[in-house]
Parts: sequence; structure tokens; C-alpha cells
Amino acid sequence: MTYLTKLVSPLGPVHLASDGQSIVGLWLKDQKYFAAGLEAETAEQPDLPVFRQASDWLNAYFEKRDLPPLPPLAPKGSSFRQQVWKLLLEIPFGTTTTYGALAEKLRAAGIRAAPQAVGGAVGHNPISIFIPCHRVVGMDGNLTGYAGGVEKKRFLLELEGVDLSGLYVPKKGTAL
Repeated sequence: MTYLTKLVSPLGPVHLASDGQSIVGLWLKDQKYFAAGLEAETAEQPDLPVFRQASDWLNAYFEKRDLPPLPPLAPKGSSFRQQVWKLLLEIPFGTTTTYGALAEKLRAAGIRAAPQAVGGAVGHNPISIFIPCHRVVGMDGNLTGYAGGVEKKRFLLELEGVDLSGLYVPKKGTAL
């Protein structure tokens, strides 16, 4: 059984999924791969303690307050994707890294990885914002791909105080 709830955020509705103990999904409205990997049997359960913890964290994040500990996270994915998502959690608040730099870290740990494979794993992150895939940019300085949309990625990076002046940020409505 997967439990669901929906929260209000500055980015629009945030959809959360839980196994009852951990967050297994966080999706923004119209996000690519929305609700991918969810069990067929779901139930609305907004009063779960893990959803309250997630809501508290998200409220602090969007209000630029000190962040409480993350709620327990349990993303489902291959071993490779799990390794990439673990690296995403290490990217400090207010900073960015590149797909290539993540691939280099994986190779240094003995894991075969190309930037394109890392990009695929980043793009399939089922718990956006908590697992900060928005902090990954292209090697050439492009503010590339974000399953929730580049505008939302820009919003999150600006919220965190990232200086976007050195990055190519497409204008609203511009395809990458």
C-alpha cells in the first residue's frame, strides 16, 4: 500500500507518497515521470507522521528558515540510481554540481558511469526537492533538464541563493 497526500507550495501542488514510514515520492504538478513506480494500491492519508515531517521541512525550505532533519526517504530504483541519488544528497544547499562531476565521483568509487547515465538517474529521481536533483547543471553551464520544468529548477536555485549569472538560463518558454 502506498499512501498519498498533496501539499500547497510556491511551485504549485506538491504530491507526496509514502510507504507509511518513509517518503517514496515527491512530484510537482505536471512533472515528467509523475508518480512513476507507485504501487497500484494507494490511499489518501494526509495525517501520517512522515507527511507532517515532510510538510514541516518543505515549509522551512520555502520560507528560508533553518531546515529540520529530512524525513526518512526510501526512493525505489536500481543500484546505480541509488548511488546517484545518494550523491545528490551530498550536494550542499545553495551550490550546484555537474553531471560530469557526479560521474567522476562514481568512477572514483569504482562504479562505471558516464555523464549521460548520471543524467538519466538524476532525471528519474522520484523524490525531488528532498533529493536535490535541481542542483545539477550541465558541464557547459546550461541550466538543463529538470523533470518538474526548468522554470521550477530556476526558482529552487534562486530560493537557495545560487548565483545564476554564470549559467545559461533559458527564457520562459524556450526549449532546450
